[in-house]
Amino acid sequence: YEGLTIDFCKKIDAQFILRGLRNPADFEFEKAIAHTNRKLSKIETVFLLTAARTSYISSSIVRDVIRNNGDYTVLVPESVSIKKG
Repeated sequence: YEGLTIDFCKKIDAQFILRGLRNPADFEFEKAIAHTNRKLSKIETVFLLTAARTSYISSSIVRDVIRNNGDYTVLVPESVSIKKG
């Protein structure tokens, strides 16, 4: 989708946004977004704590591994694959 997440949520009639938290910095960042989303809509944000064994993994790390031809498969679920082409 393009645009604001809350607009997409309204389009699909979602009432909640689920977000994962790895550390306190994630919480502060996500909290600001959640408050903004609540101000702009009635959509609530629910936070889930990331498992300690995967809390170091971020999309930036995965993208960097992929960009440098590393084995990203050890960092993502089996269902994730890179689109070739």
